[in-house]
Amino acid sequence: MVELGQTDTEVYAPKKTLHVWRALLNWLAFFFQIFVQIIKATPTLINYSSSSSSSPSFEPLPVVELSESPESPSPYAASAVNIPTADAAYDLSQKLTVVLDLDETLVCAYETSSLPAIVRNQAIDAGLNWFELECLSSDKESEGKPKINYVTVFERPGLHEFLTQLSLFADLILFTAGLEGYAKPLVDRIDAENRFSRRLYRPSTSSTEYREHVKDLSCISRNFCRIVIVDNNPFSFLLQPVNGIPCIPFSAGQPHDNQLLDVILPLLKQLSEQGDG
Repeated sequence: MVELGQTDTEVYAPKKTLHVWRALLNWLAFFFQIFVQIIKATPTLINYSSSSSSSPSFEPLPVVELSESPESPSPYAASAVNIPTADAAYDLSQKLTVVLDLDETLVCAYETSSLPAIVRNQAIDAGLNWFELECLSSDKESEGKPKINYVTVFERPGLHEFLTQLSLFADLILFTAGLEGYAKPLVDRIDAENRFSRRLYRPSTSSTEYREHVKDLSCISRNFCRIVIVDNNPFSFLLQPVNGIPCIPFSAGQPHDNQLLDVILPLLKQLSEQGDG
């Protein structure tokens, strides 16, 4: 921390202060919009996902009493939260890195055998893009061969346009807590143009004392000023909460969802243009 009494202390320019306040107001407006849509959203169905840690109900984090002695190491040091400071260096020549979750963020997937026909037909009649998929399960057949799961996948409205527009000003990375045997063929299908520069699966997630399968952005970049993660599960980015953008979970019962193009894309475009000026 810079001491105020130092004569060589850097003085924040009014322009920088304006950027900070403007960014703060934009965030508050965004979260208010998310809150309003959550109130209006219909209850989602149980989503077929290889990520067993994704839960629709969030339990409060336990209260941690900080030690007053500077010599006593904190037992929670391994889960330190990375929060970029207001005077962090921004380099607008570097593209914004956008990390995207998969299940209930870009698509929703259901085990075909357990998907009610009425739900499937209503979603298709309402105009949702969908496809069926064969993917490898972590379970084995009696002969020792990998078990094949049959999955029905519904794309979130505007998915392909969202990825196309986003790739023009951001580097895209897929980060899912799903297993590769399930997620890889799915992403191959929705990203035939290879817009994702990297794909990270469950082995790349971290475990903390609060939650398993947390997506630690430090495995992607140490510069947290130019990276954000979009995920329907806020626990996914608990190690870097300032960099997280929550979205409403998507299900087959939401054919008129507008999150990607009307909410997330404009926000990411604005963030990509934020800088020190």
